[in-house]
Amino acid sequence: MSIPPDIPPEQSLIEYPSAFPIKVMGRNVDGFAEAMAELALLHDPAFDAATIEIRPSAGGNYVGLTLTITATSREQLDNIYRALTGHPMVKVVL
Repeated sequence: MSIPPDIPPEQSLIEYPSAFPIKVMGRNVDGFAEAMAELALLHDPAFDAATIEIRPSAGGNYVGLTLTITATSREQLDNIYRALTGHPMVKVVL
């Protein structure tokens, strides 16, 4: 996977710092939300796990989480996306 070149701050569509929702989907298993909260805390020490939105799939086999972090930089967002997509419990990150 190639990493895109750095985008100058004046060309970024994201204003930092800002509340940034990240959608994470995985199997509906014990510990999934907690594991994602731990990852979020590693990249955003102010992350509040109580704010996680949880939506089970219609069949109940999968769950979608919305983690709203405080985005402080493009590097931080890249790092959290890499951590989430690399986690074995995660199927999709949006």
